[in-house]
Amino acid sequence: MKRWLGKAETTLGNHSDRLNAINIFPVADGDTGTNLYLTVRAAARALQDVPTDTSSLPQVTADTPLHVVGPPDPAQNDVGAVLAKAGQAAIEQARGNSGTLFAVFLCAAAEPLAGHPRLSSPLLAAALNRAQIRAWSALSDPVPGTMLSVMEAAARAAAAVDAEHGGDDSNHTLGLALDAAVEAALAAVVHTEDQLEALHTAHVVDAGGVGMLLILDCLRSAVLGEELQDQLLDGLHGYDVHDPHIHEGMPRDEGVEVMCTITLSPLDAATMRQRLDEMGESVIMSQVGGDPDAEGAYRWRVHVHVPDPAPAVELIRSLGEPSDISVSELALPRDPREPDAAGVGGSTDPDGHER
Repeated sequence: MKRWLGKAETTLGNHSDRLNAINIFPVADGDTGTNLYLTVRAAARALQDVPTDTSSLPQVTADTPLHVVGPPDPAQNDVGAVLAKAGQAAIEQARGNSGTLFAVFLCAAAEPLAGHPRLSSPLLAAALNRAQIRAWSALSDPVPGTMLSVMEAAARAAAAVDAEHGGDDSNHTLGLALDAAVEAALAAVVHTEDQLEALHTAHVVDAGGVGMLLILDCLRSAVLGEELQDQLLDGLHGYDVHDPHIHEGMPRDEGVEVMCTITLSPLDAATMRQRLDEMGESVIMSQVGGDPDAEGAYRWRVHVHVPDPAPAVELIRSLGEPSDISVSELALPRDPREPDAAGVGGSTDPDGHER
């Protein structure tokens, strides 16, 4: 799992410019690649102190009887615990729509894996299903044709392999499930162009969907010990390095993105979601950790696009004390040679000071 997220960090770093170049939904702010990269980087770096010396563990192959593996070391050999730690860091430092949805995905995927020392086909199917359901439900107005559709397709494919093999937990079946998940994710990415009018008009696939495809292929690569599939992105519309930056000539997006972490009761969280839905778009609210505090309140990660930050910030502060609150302009320079065109910069605190 540590190798997966490290590989995903490197891969998204290499692809962030191209992902930014085709990012036009839900707003054409050209920062999906940067947001995904920074969020995955937070997850990967949260695991830097996790031990990776497995020399004392038995070497496991596809033919190794499961009883030889032995019981897990709860300190360093719990797949769910490792991913939960990474997910916590990701949700606290998530950037943008895509980063927040991936952080939600990671936190949810960790839950069915808790207490298990290795990944298997049944566990992969359960983790992907839990993760895609949680990601869909985090958005107030989820839309097909986005990375949500890619998550769902991968989960359905893994579940089909698991069902076909009767819950077999061998490494061989795990490999089949990972292959099927990536293949289905690729098909879903291609289909995004036909699902969203904005993508169809621009003749591009969804940037967040491509990012999720890359992340899933990194998981396959890390688990199976194989190289990334370089040909995976061949032919995706808008993804050739010679294709123009999609934002050239497009109108600038107005409004801002507001994000924060805040502790709220379930009632206050429902109130905030409803009020933010009335104020703006792209509302995402997801719990940070599953356990309430002594007063029954939960930590939440909040994300919204609004025309004016003041009412949203006022609402947030009326219901609790937010931390890590940020306000970022959605309108970024369209010249890809400028630093901000990659989605870096352009962020201010709620009082208008540059961050």
